[in-house]
Amino acid sequence: MIKNILNLGDAALYCDFGQDINKETNSYVIKYFNKIQKLEIKSINNITPSYNKLIISFDLNKIRFNELKNLIEKIQIDDEDTLKKKVIEIPICCEEPYSLDFSRLEEKLKLNKEQILKNFFKKKFFCYMTGFIAGMPFLGDLDENMRIQRLETPRVKVPKGSIGITEQFANIYTFESPGGWNIIGNTPIEVFDNSKEKEPNLINPGDTVIFKEITREQYLNYEQ
Repeated sequence: MIKNILNLGDAALYCDFGQDINKETNSYVIKYFNKIQKLEIKSINNITPSYNKLIISFDLNKIRFNELKNLIEKIQIDDEDTLKKKVIEIPICCEEPYSLDFSRLEEKLKLNKEQILKNFFKKKFFCYMTGFIAGMPFLGDLDENMRIQRLETPRVKVPKGSIGITEQFANIYTFESPGGWNIIGNTPIEVFDNSKEKEPNLINPGDTVIFKEITREQYLNYEQ
């Protein structure tokens, strides 16, 4: 539940759900996010969920911080507020030239490539949030023996579709972008489609993602 509601600049507030990063805490963030969306409060411009925070931007000409805070504090979350969630299978090729960081992963994790892939593919990933790049999902939770820090020197360009791991999370680069995550492979599918105005994200907070290994040949022929 919300532990505190604080000012964030002149025209935003954030709901603090604590410091823990886990499914239970994040589920409350998503439930509040969904409920506030349903209320359609006209003075709210944008709502942004994260692991354990919810940022709400508002129009100062229509509402003040204390008024909006009171509205948020009155929201009740109960057992009927279930998450709308899907299970989504994402194909990934972990062969060259898509697996950019396996040498580093083997060295840092003290595991060989076969063990790394076995650990990765047995995991069901929970989507905590999307962001940083449009539609990029942040997926947890990797086992302790799979957790690794970011690259010491981030790449200037990470290819679109790259799947990286850092700390307890995996993510999917929806566009070519700078980045410092350890790249384990690449997916041929579109995770974000900006031509779809209503639902551009394939993966949304609360969804479960399962990765399926494909060969380089399958990757190259995927569209067909």
